[in-house]
Amino acid sequence: MDALTKKIVSALQGDIPLVREPYRQLARELGISEGELLERLSRMKSDGLLRRVAAVLRHRRVGFVANAMVAWRVPEEEVEDAGQAMASFPEASHVYRRPAFPDWPYNIYTMIHGTSREECEEVVEKMSSVTGIGDCVVLYSTREFKKTSMDYFEGGEGER
Repeated sequence: MDALTKKIVSALQGDIPLVREPYRQLARELGISEGELLERLSRMKSDGLLRRVAAVLRHRRVGFVANAMVAWRVPEEEVEDAGQAMASFPEASHVYRRPAFPDWPYNIYTMIHGTSREECEEVVEKMSSVTGIGDCVVLYSTREFKKTSMDYFEGGEGER
C-alpha cells in the first residue's frame, strides 16, 4: 500500500463525519479531491483491499433502547425467501444465516431495533406473518459492551 492508501484507511477507521457530503470532507482532510478519494476507494474494493465502508449506528443515542436478537428456526427450503423478506424490514439492521445445531435449531438471526420491547415484538409478529415462520426466540440486549471501528494502523483516529 502506498502512503495515501494508508492515510485513507486510517481516516476510515474513525467515525464518518456526520455532514451532508462526508466523502468531500474526508478528501479535504486528506488533501485530495472527492473524485480521487472515491476512485481510490473503488480501486481498493476491486483489488480486494476494501470489502465495505459501513456506518455504525449508536442505537441507544438515537432512541432505539429496545434491541432484540431474534433467532428463527426456518426450514432449509425456505431460508432464502424468509431471509430476504426479513431483510426488507427497516427495523432489522442485520439478518444472518448461521448453522443450526441439535440443541439450538435456529438458523436465521435478525437484529431488530425499536423504542420499546412492544415495538420490537410487533415487528417480530409482522415478520412471522409475512414469512409464515413462527418458531423463534427473542433475546433482548441488556448492556452494550463495544462499539468501535477497526484500527488497522497505529495512530488511527477512532471516534472523531
